[in-house]
Amino acid sequence: MSTFPDSVTLFQPHIALFPSAGMGHLTPFLRLASMLLSHNCKVTLITTKSTVSLAESTCISSFLSTHPEINHIEFQVPPMEPSNSTSDDPFFIQFEATSRSSHLIHPLISSLTPPISAIFSDFVVLSGVNKVASVLGVPNYTVSTTSVKFLSLMAYLPIILTSEYSTKLSDHNCTEIEIPGLTPLPISSFPPPFFNPNHIFTATLVENARALKDCKGILMNSFDFFENETLSAINSLSYLPPILPIGPLQAYELKKDQIQRRYLPWLNNQPEGSVVFVSFGSRTAMSKDQIRELRDGLEKSGYRFLWLLKTKKVDKDDKEDVEDLLSISFIERTKEKGMVLKEWVNQQEILGHPAIGGFVNHCGWNSVMEAAQRGIPMLAWPQHGDQRVNAEVLEKAGLGMWDRTWGWGGQRLVKQGEIQTKVFQLMTDEKLKRSAKKVGEEARKATAGNGGSSTKTILEVIELLKQNKRS
Repeated sequence: MSTFPDSVTLFQPHIALFPSAGMGHLTPFLRLASMLLSHNCKVTLITTKSTVSLAESTCISSFLSTHPEINHIEFQVPPMEPSNSTSDDPFFIQFEATSRSSHLIHPLISSLTPPISAIFSDFVVLSGVNKVASVLGVPNYTVSTTSVKFLSLMAYLPIILTSEYSTKLSDHNCTEIEIPGLTPLPISSFPPPFFNPNHIFTATLVENARALKDCKGILMNSFDFFENETLSAINSLSYLPPILPIGPLQAYELKKDQIQRRYLPWLNNQPEGSVVFVSFGSRTAMSKDQIRELRDGLEKSGYRFLWLLKTKKVDKDDKEDVEDLLSISFIERTKEKGMVLKEWVNQQEILGHPAIGGFVNHCGWNSVMEAAQRGIPMLAWPQHGDQRVNAEVLEKAGLGMWDRTWGWGGQRLVKQGEIQTKVFQLMTDEKLKRSAKKVGEEARKATAGNGGSSTKTILEVIELLKQNKRS
């Protein structure tokens, strides 16, 4: 018998990862990169030369210094003429620019050594990257950074925006849209840009949705238990490739000297399950009036709180002091029971702390999966994008509660009394606590060892890449 190891076993797949703009898109790609490294893959990370937010560039830099084995390629995105944009949102503009120029990565990755085995690309760059993958003769898997339910909406968007469906969208008597195989989607959960087919964000998604059928598969930061019904339905649709849940994606380690954890000593001094964590993600900036209502609602609830405050969409412009926004008297009155931060935090670490008993959040998908992994009950307060659909998903899964009357962020001023009532309910509802705990148990099962459903899925993808090498 030969003592030489199987060459396929030794073969190390080389995977190029290509995220798009925003922390909501970057974070799952970095976690996926870390996962691939742990499964003996070689990784090349492609990022745009200039990022929209400071958080992105800081995160990329610290991640690469922690993982020097990752090959990094910076991609210069040709800017869009501002006069051509239907939006002043810097993230939407970057989505469009990256999507439009994504095919230009070909010369950057075609001569890599060893040659790449696959590309894992963001949904927003799918169309262009499919063409590059085809020329290189490698599979392209798209990485969806949202819920399976919202993915189904994006996938069906080209059909929804045809004349027949557009009429329904503009009909005030029509309250929901039917998507094959899925429970009806309330029109109130459609992101406002979807009502305008010429909107820069909508047009970018439609172009890439049409390319879904040509990719090898869709990697989802979700797990079977959390979206079981939708996964079963969507995997039977002929216009989509296989949906592959590989979540919740695990946080990656950073060097200890790169992490400032001002909040940890404070959390360590709080009783178990006593703290409400309030965070609305990297892109959500509330009005000053809404911030004041939230401030007063939190104080009147009587619960301890850790509040991550953001007032500008782009963090490079966020210069206001906490004292100016919330008042010195509020800071003084609540200094024993509350902490307010305007800085980057390790959200997954906070959610894993024993002191955290509830999570008030915008329902960005990374946040939902982080709470699911820890079994932390959520109060959903969707602000934009996919977040009302995500709120419906987490409510149905038993992870949290959602008051639909609060509308989209900024649609109406949610008053302090409403916030006080919901925070109290979040922290005292024993049935919700039990169901959220069950979600956490199922999330951990999905990612356990080599036997968890999500772990098996990513290992099967890697094995497929090895088999392609053999053939």
